[in-house]
Amino acid sequence: MKAAVVVFPGINRERDMARTLQLTSGREPTMVWHADTELPSGTDLVVIPGGFSYGDYLRCGAIAARSPIMDAVRAYAGNGGLVLAVCNGFQIACEAGLLPGVLMRNARLKFICCDIFLKVERSDTPFTRGYNPGQVIRVPTAHGEGNYAADADTIARLEGEGRVIFRYVAPDGSRDTSYNVNGSTNAIAGIVNERGNVLGMMPHPENHVEAVIGPTDGRGLFAGLVDHLAKAA
Repeated sequence: MKAAVVVFPGINRERDMARTLQLTSGREPTMVWHADTELPSGTDLVVIPGGFSYGDYLRCGAIAARSPIMDAVRAYAGNGGLVLAVCNGFQIACEAGLLPGVLMRNARLKFICCDIFLKVERSDTPFTRGYNPGQVIRVPTAHGEGNYAADADTIARLEGEGRVIFRYVAPDGSRDTSYNVNGSTNAIAGIVNERGNVLGMMPHPENHVEAVIGPTDGRGLFAGLVDHLAKAA
């Protein structure tokens, strides 16, 4: 798997993501600077990692979404290329028009940094084939603006088209508002675009892949991508 990790000023999870990609694919990803105008030839996966691009000025991800590299990312996604956008990456993807909706301030107006539980709604996407449908996974999250919101028609379309991929749930998989840590509409934690090749999610699966750290529930996402690309080759 030939991955490219996009780096913006203020992003701080790019090395975590790069390490995870190398561990799971056996190949070191290419780091792509925000001022570049092209992605590396033969890229299989573009990752927009978490952090605080441009210090979260204006709106989270708003400045990064207008960086030169994002034209190349939009073109790549438009041609069916896989894009994984995590945390600030999710915010950037929404601001860039790759995904609908917006990430607002957390409902309790506090920064959240803790492990959370996600229900995998579908396992038939390139990003979730390493999981079973309905499986509950434990991964970390760390954000101040992760409250997913969209107009009623957009939410209905996401739900109706099965584009909600991850939801915040209780450990037993039940919908419990106390586990919807940021107040997201319908407890939405991750969505895909209409074509299913762009995933945006707030939690950080890249930080739960090594047993020495703790849970390894995030590994399934990356192992699934490797498997998907191997079968597509």
